[in-house]
Amino acid sequence: MFRIANFIRELDHPTAVAPRRNPPGPVVIWNLIRRCNLTCEHCYSISADKDFPGELNTDEVFKVMDELKTARVPVLILSGGEPLLRPDIFDIARRAKAMGFYVALSSNGTLIDDSNIDATDEIGFDYVGVSLDGIGATHDHFRRKQGAFEASMRGIRLCVERGIKVGVRYTMTEGNAHDLPALLKLVEDERIDKFYFSHLNYAGRGNKNRAGDAHHRTTREAMELLFETCLELHQRGIEKDFVTGNNDADGPFMLQWVMRRFPERAAHIEAKLRQWGGNASGVNVANIDNLGIVHPDTMWWHVPLGDVRKRAFGEIWNDLSNPLLAGLKQHPRSLEGRCGACKYLDICNGSSRVRASQVTGNPWAEDPACYLDDDEIGVSAADYEGGERVVTTPWVRIAKVSA
Repeated sequence: MFRIANFIRELDHPTAVAPRRNPPGPVVIWNLIRRCNLTCEHCYSISADKDFPGELNTDEVFKVMDELKTARVPVLILSGGEPLLRPDIFDIARRAKAMGFYVALSSNGTLIDDSNIDATDEIGFDYVGVSLDGIGATHDHFRRKQGAFEASMRGIRLCVERGIKVGVRYTMTEGNAHDLPALLKLVEDERIDKFYFSHLNYAGRGNKNRAGDAHHRTTREAMELLFETCLELHQRGIEKDFVTGNNDADGPFMLQWVMRRFPERAAHIEAKLRQWGGNASGVNVANIDNLGIVHPDTMWWHVPLGDVRKRAFGEIWNDLSNPLLAGLKQHPRSLEGRCGACKYLDICNGSSRVRASQVTGNPWAEDPACYLDDDEIGVSAADYEGGERVVTTPWVRIAKVSA
């Protein structure tokens, strides 16, 4: 996760450069249920409105929570599917808060209503994140349900009224990029605390629909808009969290922006970016799916690391016999082609390795979603694997061959 707002504040209130972050344990995004009342185009878990057998029961969840505490996990993000479809979600959240975890709820917002807002408030969630992928019909199209936008907005407004910290999560593609300015205005007008901009990652339905990923130029324009919007609000004394995820090239791109807009601060921002260190999948971010399988993060459901029903979470997380996990834990990572030659590798850490893996079959290859120009990152065509850039190709179903 790249915290734009933190770096904007560094422009006029610089803080001392410190060693690169090293939290005691990873943030755990926990998909407690796969069922969802929506079927979103980019859903990494390919959720649907049906029951999925074999999910962890309440007692099993509580047992794993004890293991997570032992592993010094600081944050639990309770997700799905739609977590509010799980009958024991408030019991789980209440216990997590009592154990001292930072507890966030990741929801589509449509089920936050008068019947559960009291419980949501009473739990004391540290944060509630609600997905919005556009305004009105745009959002409804991506969520594949008419009226989804209005239902989500009702949930957001209930949270705002109760003083619950709430944020909007937006995944940009070429098909909804036009609504970004309106969403940023909505965040200010509706007094929403946080805006999380997610680049499309190629997992689940997101992989199947990767042909619709945002063009590099579209991404550059979107990031410029985010930087300028965050700066303008900061200068007006309005502090909101602006963060991005799933493409850590945002860090080097922000440095390019600072070099143009605030050249006197460029050296400091570059040092703070190196302190940040880029993508943390497999290190500071972990995932447990609905069946209790551990993954390097939510976009790696096709790579199982272990089963919490059979081994303790900490044992799974520290087992480097899996070559992907071992490679992800390196810093900077040992990458190939354009990413390996990039002068900012120790800033972005190669970004998410999922897109490279899905497009090329090699998780250490160039990320096709890097939107910086060659001259910005200090590479040339000679650094490309095979002499050409890796480009995103449409997903193709591979037919199963019968024996």
